[in-house]
Amino acid sequence: MANAPQPTTVKKESSSSASNAFALLVIPICIILGFSVWYFVFGASNNFIDGDRDKLPLPGNYLGTAFKGGFVVAILVGLLLTTIVFSIERLIVIGKASGTINLEIFIRKVQGFLSAGNIEAAKAECDKQKGSVANVIKSGLKKYSEVENNPKLDVEQSIVAIQKEVEEATALEMPMLEKNLTIIATLVSIGTLIGLLGTVKGMITAFAGLANSGAPDQSALAVGISEALINTMTGISVSTVAIIMYNVLTSKIDSLTYAIDEAGFSIVQTYASSHK
Repeated sequence: MANAPQPTTVKKESSSSASNAFALLVIPICIILGFSVWYFVFGASNNFIDGDRDKLPLPGNYLGTAFKGGFVVAILVGLLLTTIVFSIERLIVIGKASGTINLEIFIRKVQGFLSAGNIEAAKAECDKQKGSVANVIKSGLKKYSEVENNPKLDVEQSIVAIQKEVEEATALEMPMLEKNLTIIATLVSIGTLIGLLGTVKGMITAFAGLANSGAPDQSALAVGISEALINTMTGISVSTVAIIMYNVLTSKIDSLTYAIDEAGFSIVQTYASSHK
């Protein structure tokens, strides 16, 4: 019996390794895709006057204008793709953690079985639901059954044991849900900073066009201003998407945590009420 938790631990370590490998692969792939989009899509010859990339973009052609933003735009496009990929990955993971049916309905069913004193039915409902929340609640229910059949423990000790089991199960499940959120949070700042870098680079190009002797180089001036504005816009776009998705994901995780706390409280209250 002492070795029973081992498969769960191995499973969590395996999932963590897979998640780390996913993160290491996604970021460089997205940056490469960003450069590909910048060069082959934004830099397509039909986006420029006379089909020449060295000339100005066609009037009103935003793809060509984006290409003139320089390689920093390519990096920002890669970061935007990274944000989207990690956001989708976290949404899938959190969706699986919620289980097969609506989480509120599941919690109400478990609470109903607990109120009726039907612990086995509550466990069976957890097996149907699956996911991280169901796993945590089932751990608490198993401990409930164990302390119920242990005459050596008084009510207070049993309650502490159930609470500890729920906390330990939560500590195993929740970190997997929060994994990679730090990457999205980091992209909030990085997107803005890299966009600012591109903006400064574009302004340097613009002032270089003004500094020429004689008449200012209007082409260099236009390219520099376009580069500055495009990088600013792209950087803000990356940060905006990242911060929206970060808040959405953390809100979903908070809902899962609240559901676990609510169910854990119900388990403890049920035990305490039945052993007064």
